[in-house]
Amino acid sequence: MNNDKAPALALANLWVAFTAFLAAALLGLYQVVERSGLFPAIESPAWYFAAVSTHGVLMGFVLTTFMVMGFGYYTATTSLAQPLWNRSLAWLSFWLALVGVLLAAYALLTGQASVLYTFYPPLRAHPIFYIGAVLLIVGSWIWCLEMIMMMITWKRSRPGQPVPLVMFGNVANALMWLWASAGVAAEVLFQLLPWSLGIIDTVDVGLARTLFAWTLHAIVYFWLFPAYIALYTLLPRAAGGRLFSDPMGRVSFIMLMVISVPIGFHHLYMDPFQETGFKLMHMFGTFMVAIPSLLTGFTIIASLEISGRLQGGTGLFGWIGALPWREPLVTAAGLGLLLLAGGGFGGIINASYAMNTLVHNTAWVPGHFHLIFGGTVALIYFGIAYHLWPKLTGRSLRSPGLVLTQLWLWAIGMIVTAVPWHWLGLLGQPRRISSTPYDTPLVAAWQPFETLMVFGALLLSLSAILLFYNLVTSQASGKSNPDTTLAYAEPVHAVLSLPRPLNGFVIWNWILLFWMIAAYGYPIVQFFLLDTYGAFPWNV
Repeated sequence: MNNDKAPALALANLWVAFTAFLAAALLGLYQVVERSGLFPAIESPAWYFAAVSTHGVLMGFVLTTFMVMGFGYYTATTSLAQPLWNRSLAWLSFWLALVGVLLAAYALLTGQASVLYTFYPPLRAHPIFYIGAVLLIVGSWIWCLEMIMMMITWKRSRPGQPVPLVMFGNVANALMWLWASAGVAAEVLFQLLPWSLGIIDTVDVGLARTLFAWTLHAIVYFWLFPAYIALYTLLPRAAGGRLFSDPMGRVSFIMLMVISVPIGFHHLYMDPFQETGFKLMHMFGTFMVAIPSLLTGFTIIASLEISGRLQGGTGLFGWIGALPWREPLVTAAGLGLLLLAGGGFGGIINASYAMNTLVHNTAWVPGHFHLIFGGTVALIYFGIAYHLWPKLTGRSLRSPGLVLTQLWLWAIGMIVTAVPWHWLGLLGQPRRISSTPYDTPLVAAWQPFETLMVFGALLLSLSAILLFYNLVTSQASGKSNPDTTLAYAEPVHAVLSLPRPLNGFVIWNWILLFWMIAAYGYPIVQFFLLDTYGAFPWNV
């Protein structure tokens, strides 16, 4: 292990991440059961929206941020073979973010911040919620600084050498997140927090939604980055082979960084605050972001085929069966990529200007969202955790069989939950409702799908509990694991040198700056040039 205590810092972040995940999963079970209408005694709009808000924040902000930070700290120190740039600052990042989570959780669990994951005005939360959000974001910014400075110091001591791919991905994510989080940070600091404190009387809803859209879709790639990094740098070696192409990974990371931020308006297609021309621009950008995912899918499948054939696989598809499916990261990646294909199809519908109108604000949207986040992101997070745990703790996984069971339970549970959600959306069920107390044939047609989703949510909750059990028991009582060295996949063709654009980010930040001005410049400035109207609060 590294003498700079990076494993301890990584473990601290990961434990917060998976504790938040367990709590959020159990809240998700309550939401599905409450909405099903099968148990009228537990129906409560107040409890439901408090649970939905807490579930969304814990999954979308807490699990992901702490997972990104823990994964980044450990892979940075191991790939660069150098200590953290500033260990004290890194621990400050952890504690700031944790305090922020506890403050926000207090407001959420006491019913003072039932503003949902998006916290759109005129819904207004208690100031403690917004203060907690600010602390969490500031903590993540310190992590970004750590990643950037570690890469800078490494390059200064090794001029001209290719930055390890895993670190290149971490820094791409850090830079992307600094760009992306600026939108929600501006919204909270200059609108929502002063509004909740009573410093200002109203907020401009259009400006608030525009600033949140700046962050809303880019955050998906903040979540996905550790998964993609693991697919490129850990999975091929875990599968017993090599990475098909190192430069392909760099191109994918750069494209995710540059394309994913200026595309938020597909969340505002039905809103009147922006002109259709800007929405059309963002739509084209949204379709472009599929390219790095397709490149990743091709590269990773090619890498897995290399692994399978090295292990004796023959014929057109014989290599698939030859892969080491008892390796948790291989199984998690395989299942995650399958769910990504389904979620990506739904994303094309959401991104299309015309087809979006068919599913806007229906149950289709959380169905799509859960296939991407709950399916692909969560599954590969699990695989990463199982892969790193023996390295971080010095203890082997206590029960490999239970590990695989947990992964399959989660994948099956997510399919059983999310696919009916899509169908309910096509049948017209609205989202963001706590119950459907309408006596119509249409609502009766929804009931079988709601009942099926309860079964799926039970599987997901059981899987979440099993994940936590596997991690706790492995760390507490697993066999000693003397091999704590984290090894990364080697590419088929060694990377001896790279062009500067594939080994740094200067040019890409300039491109992103000009694209952001084009995509968000006038759409934001207009609110200061035109007569717009504020919104008085709807306290929750």
